[in-house]
Amino acid sequence: MNRNYENIILQCADCGCEFDFSPEEQEFYAEKGFSTPKRCASCRSRNRQRKNEKRGGGGSNRPQVRYDVTCSACGVKTTVPFKPNQDKPLYCPDCYRSQRQD
Repeated sequence: MNRNYENIILQCADCGCEFDFSPEEQEFYAEKGFSTPKRCASCRSRNRQRKNEKRGGGGSNRPQVRYDVTCSACGVKTTVPFKPNQDKPLYCPDCYRSQRQD
């Protein structure tokens, strides 16, 4: 999808503040088939946290399990929040960001 996206200013449906919808975010949303966001990042985060609490998850009494892995690109040791699948490459945060930009 090689569209020319421009930065868009949106208004949050919850708090009413304005937030940027960057060209990178627009491309990501388009690739995933997502609609334009209606809430700013902090309101989306707050909603996710509320939903987690209703399901009984996300509490500080249950730490997130992380798995030790080695980055497939640079070989640095890192962790991931999911059980690794040997069929797919795993990246450290820096290599992951560079992969997404390519």
